[in-house]
Amino acid sequence: MESKLRVLPAAPSAPVRESLAQAAYAALKASILENLLPPGHEAVEQAIAEQLGMSRTPVHEALLRLQHEGLVRVLPRRGVRVLPIDPTDLGETYEVLIALEGAAAALLARRGAAGAAALAAMAAATTAMAQALAAGDRPGWAAADDRFHRTLLAGCGNAKLARLAQTAADQAQRARSASVALRAEPTASVAEHQAILAALGAGQAEPARAAVAAHRQRASRDILRVLATLPG
Repeated sequence: MESKLRVLPAAPSAPVRESLAQAAYAALKASILENLLPPGHEAVEQAIAEQLGMSRTPVHEALLRLQHEGLVRVLPRRGVRVLPIDPTDLGETYEVLIALEGAAAALLARRGAAGAAALAAMAAATTAMAQALAAGDRPGWAAADDRFHRTLLAGCGNAKLARLAQTAADQAQRARSASVALRAEPTASVAEHQAILAALGAGQAEPARAAVAAHRQRASRDILRVLATLPG
């Protein structure tokens, strides 16, 4: 587990125990979603705690939370294993995400001026994707792609919808990170994002919903095809 974890700071305003558990959760989750801790990776809790510079208690709490989200399995007396990406489960996850992101797009299209900041951030993420592709920076492209979709959810004006979509968005990010180096050049995503932005900017709710669905359906097919070629 050494030199693999993405260590993030704890929130200083939270009580110490909750703050440490949140920091451990954030570091471990980011490392899993970015494929720094790949499927099948195993580690003992004490080693994780030592690397994060904290006791085992907050680490254990963080791992139980990640287990509830389907990212790891806590192994009694053995530590923890990062779970593989199950293609069937991922396909179902994309169906959920397509429905929720489509609803978010329709809501955002109707927000008018209230959604302008979200649209600007999504446009900036799309520009960053194109720049990353031109530079051959696949991880940078993946990060910008994730920002686009997270901003869509956060900007729709429905906090409950955004929270419900969070776990599905996490699984999509993990699949994206695991497959990005093996996929064909993902140039279609930039044009598809621009089509989504055009519909949103015009205030067209149903075209925005349809553009999001078409984009996610095409991207999920590409990702699932790559993941099917990976061992075990």
